[in-house]
Amino acid sequence: MSGKRFKEAQKKIEKNKQYSVEEAAALVKENASAKFDESVEMHFRLGIDPKKGEQQIRGTVTLPNGSGKTKRVAAFVDSSNETAAKAAGADIIGTEEYIAEMIQKGNIDFDVAIATPAMMPKLAKAARLLGPRGLMPNPKTDTVGTNVEKMINDQKGGKIAFKNDNTSNVHITMAKASFEAEKLVENMQTVIEAIKKAKPSSSKGIYFKNVSVTSTMGPGIKIDTSEL
Repeated sequence: MSGKRFKEAQKKIEKNKQYSVEEAAALVKENASAKFDESVEMHFRLGIDPKKGEQQIRGTVTLPNGSGKTKRVAAFVDSSNETAAKAAGADIIGTEEYIAEMIQKGNIDFDVAIATPAMMPKLAKAARLLGPRGLMPNPKTDTVGTNVEKMINDQKGGKIAFKNDNTSNVHITMAKASFEAEKLVENMQTVIEAIKKAKPSSSKGIYFKNVSVTSTMGPGIKIDTSEL
């Protein structure tokens, strides 16, 4: 979005006003004027202490209308699960040979990885490559398990992982601006509920300090946290 269009979009947002989820969704759609289908992101500033292990926020949420993004799924499975992984729509079957080649070349051509427990020791060799990119399968994000078909279907069907950063913020890309307003609202409400459910018991005081929504090129729109 050009500077001029960004300023025009900003004019539609009242300074210091907090909007309802429905109002915010309508504004996001109205302000997404780029030539491509902008992604819609939600940003949460939470009342947690990221230095305390028990206050780390980490989980998954299944978006009722998907994220609008087609994810390439790599399935790191043993030979007995290869057929099931292919049938479920895995884009890549991560064999031991594939892992060795991936480490050697340093190339990653998938958006999310799932694995069976038996493959995790073999995949550990690629931890330095996958870990920093958030691509290492983890039971906490439902990407390690024995039900290969379910894990792949979940990832293809709109399941996304989230976690806080070291400044107590959580960022989630959860829709496209082209979504109907009603579907955008449903996804936003689902994300809010997932973050609320993930609240650590040791977190005291105000939990939702700041919640906003924005499109890729648009200005941020604050959501009324008193309604959450």
